[in-house]
Amino acid sequence: MNIEIITPDQSIYSGEIKLAQFPGIDGSFEVLNNHAPMISVLKQGKIKVEDINNETQYFEVKGGVVEVLKNKILVLAE
Repeated sequence: MNIEIITPDQSIYSGEIKLAQFPGIDGSFEVLNNHAPMISVLKQGKIKVEDINNETQYFEVKGGVVEVLKNKILVLAE
């Protein structure tokens, strides 16, 4: 599954991952391969990304929107 995390200024991260965890406004949630399509609003917090090499990275966001569709995740972050 592929993810792209972008802000108004730059692309923060792009690549193939195994899972992603997001700070949703109704609580945190995780997205795995073949997840159902969805759009969600994010609150301030950390996005956790685990890549295909089992390396974990965290990205601090002030809020934003995440879209999951056909094993592609697009995060528009503040």
